[in-house]
Amino acid sequence: MMTDRSPLGCQRDWIWRGWRVRYTYLPHHSSEDAPYLFLHGFGASLRQWQENLLPLSQHRRVYAMDLVGFGGSEKATAPYKIGFWVEQVYHFWKTFIQRPMVLVGHSLGALVALTAAIAHPDMLENLILITLPAARQELLPTLPLWLQSLAGEMESAFASPLLIKPLFQIIRQPRVIRSVLRKIYVQGDRVTEALVESFIEPARDRGAAATLTRLTKARTRNDFSQLTRDLLPQVEVPILVIWGTEDRVIPLAWGRQLPGLSDRVTLVEIPNGGHCVYDECSAQVNAEILAWLR
Repeated sequence: MMTDRSPLGCQRDWIWRGWRVRYTYLPHHSSEDAPYLFLHGFGASLRQWQENLLPLSQHRRVYAMDLVGFGGSEKATAPYKIGFWVEQVYHFWKTFIQRPMVLVGHSLGALVALTAAIAHPDMLENLILITLPAARQELLPTLPLWLQSLAGEMESAFASPLLIKPLFQIIRQPRVIRSVLRKIYVQGDRVTEALVESFIEPARDRGAAATLTRLTKARTRNDFSQLTRDLLPQVEVPILVIWGTEDRVIPLAWGRQLPGLSDRVTLVEIPNGGHCVYDECSAQVNAEILAWLR
């Protein structure tokens, strides 16, 4: 077990279904308000919240964890899809929290959080989604038929272990990770060596290459997740959606459609924020969360 008193709190390991799960906890003197649980995006870890956890823990308890396959959690031979991670979240909640919470997710984590809100509504008091992706099967029909076919062929090729494992040795190089992050981040000065290392470190874990193969293949299947358009209207708690206006990964145009799917949605646009708006514009994101919860 590892502990670390830092902006990321006390990091610990928890065993779920025989797999190691990394999580962190930041206490608060009052237990009256619903605690937070933070879920990271694809390829990231709880370390992505280094500008959020400590400030928000001044107001209520905070938890964050690494989904199995990512960060400090085990690179397991597991049935990777949204429902799998939903069950991880639910069992974590039953073990450590056991009361309605504020569930916060970014990108992939937002899709997990949204699905969890419907599968286990007893867990939630509020739901906060920082960019919410559409499901694969929602995106493909928007393409011309020839492009749909090409996309399918390319997905199958890139899901092949024969291609992914050699590519893995390339993409985990610091210069490659740095280059990708600079394309994702609007504010290039936020791409520090510490940030680059936070993405490289999990790639050194045993089984990381095989896990990337499984994750990539899983994301090409229609059963990886349910339709976002179908999920959102089923949520029974208030939903805050936060989006960076300059998001290059999931454009704001998609985010602006979400309030039309549910009257429980409040959309907040963060000027000059990119896909990692929680980091690039952390003070504003933290303030918007606190103001909305009040």
